[in-house]
Amino acid sequence: MDNILRIANLKDDEYQALFGVRRSTFEAMLAILEDEFEQLHKQGGRPPRLSVLDKLVVTLGYYREYRTMHHIGFDYGVSKSRISDAVKWVEDTLLKSGTFSLPSKRELLKSDTDIEIVINEI
Repeated sequence: MDNILRIANLKDDEYQALFGVRRSTFEAMLAILEDEFEQLHKQGGRPPRLSVLDKLVVTLGYYREYRTMHHIGFDYGVSKSRISDAVKWVEDTLLKSGTFSLPSKRELLKSDTDIEIVINEI
């Protein structure tokens, strides 16, 4: 997949529909991730299988669509562990920047929603 060309042709309103964030937020996230990537790879090294842009698209898609890492990995031709590593790196990098945050586990547990599980025996 060539996400650079595909994303370059998106209209502003398509960012929200596809990624769940506005174009400005997407670009801010990408800038933070690219800066961190440059810092980590100053000495060079083997080129990554997933670009920084791919890692961001994978992470936002994972949250937005609830697809399995196995299926996302298949689309990108990489293992599910590589997808997991990419999502973790994006989360950690964006949180470390201080610009973005996620709700704490305590806030998530305070939810008003009652979850009911029904199991039928056959």
